[in-house]
Formats: sequence, structure tokens, C-alpha cells
Amino acid sequence: MTTSASDRPGEVRLERQGNICLITVDNVAKKNAFSPEMMEQLAQHLTTFEDDDELWVAIVCAAGEHTTAGLDMPKFFGPKATARPRPDEWVDPFGLKRRTTKPVIAVVQGITYTIGIEIMLACDIVVAADTARFGQLESRRGIAPLGGAHFRYLTRTGWGNAMYHLFLCEEFGAERARELGFVQEVVPFGQHLERAMDLARRICRNAPLGLRATKQAALEYLRGGETAAIDCIPAIREKVFASEDFKEGIQSFIERREARFQGR
Repeated sequence: MTTSASDRPGEVRLERQGNICLITVDNVAKKNAFSPEMMEQLAQHLTTFEDDDELWVAIVCAAGEHTTAGLDMPKFFGPKATARPRPDEWVDPFGLKRRTTKPVIAVVQGITYTIGIEIMLACDIVVAADTARFGQLESRRGIAPLGGAHFRYLTRTGWGNAMYHLFLCEEFGAERARELGFVQEVVPFGQHLERAMDLARRICRNAPLGLRATKQAALEYLRGGETAAIDCIPAIREKVFASEDFKEGIQSFIERREARFQGR
């Protein structure tokens, strides 16, 4: 007996391309709806990325025409639900617990609903295909956002715009998402992943320790404001200025050539 495409379980794959980590959500038959097992796989792959010093930039993307229709609700909340708590030491795809300290680019296209937006906003840079359609629809279904939308809409776009979209629960397009600051670039469908790969390659020209320290300092600001961000500067200086990459950066400047960073 053959298994139809709709019966096959979705998966999240990890692929290494040099210093770039490509994480792909694949449940195309169900518009990339997330099962609990897929959410576990995404968390595991993000943890692998965070803990591997040879991986400098991650891209989170989805196969097919759509990013995700959201959660496969019965598998999370129904009588046969398979959801279970994830270990705290894993990176949280929503960035609510452990969060990766390295650059992460999200790529979105087509339907990008609910958790698709929340995972996207937990990343650092977003490239959208011009087909992308966004919707924070939880309250239309009798629930509320639980993956960070309630505060990341605020930090990205301010109170009025945040409440406008969180209250209306209506769909908006890629250009509106760029206006809001949710998306940094909008490109024609079919070019979105390659554009993200181009950005990742360009980011990899820079010192990974410096980039990581920059993101960590920015996260300190989000957690504790200016005082926390200022207080972490001495530790950044001590770590980064003692690195081989710092010496290489100075030497490449003196020799007027492109730096060859090693991440140490």
C-alpha cells in the first residue's frame, strides 16, 4: 500500500553549505503546517547551529509556495495531541527561552500565518517573496498569540500599528510587512532563497565573533535597556580584542586585502 503525499509526516531538514546552515521546513501537502515533531526538529537544528563554531549564519526557509499555515492544531491541542515540553537547553524557535546569538535570516513566501510570523520575528533579517501574505489570526480562532507576537509587533512597529494588526486579525501583504519593519527586502517569487543565500555569504565575510558579540549586546538592550547594554561592553572588548580574527582584521587593513576570518 503506497503512502500519499498528504499522509507523509512533515520534516525540518538541516543542510550545511560551508559556514552557512540552511534549515528547511517541508510539509508542502499541508501548506507547511507544523506538527509537534516538526517544531522539535526545528529547535534541534537551531541548537546545532548555535553550538557549532563552524556555522556562522543560518537561513530558515520553507519548501514550496507557502511558508506555513500555522500549527497542525489537532496534533497540539486535540485528544490525540503529541506535543511535549522541549528541553530548556535547546534553542527556542520563538526566542522566548534560549535564543541563538548568531545571525539568522528568515525567508518567507505565500501564506505566512500565526507562528510563521512569530518564528520570522525571532530571526534577525527577513527576505520575503512578493507572494508573501501575513496574518496573525489566533484571536479569530478563539485563542491568542503565544509565540511572541504580542511584544515583537510592538518592538518592530509601535503600539498603534501593532494593535491595528493584532486586533483586526486580517491578512496583509509583503509591501505592508516591509513598511512595518517586519521584512527587510521583498523580491520576486523564485528569487527569495537565493537572495537570502547572497546576504548570508556577504555576512560570512565579516568576523563571526564580532557579529555574535554585536547580537548579544543588542539582546542585552532588549532585556535590560541601555544600562545593561553599556555594562556588557567591557566583556565584549575583552573577548573580541583578544581574538585571532581581531589581529587578522587589523593585518588585512594594513595590507589592503580582504580579511580571512576563522571564527576564533
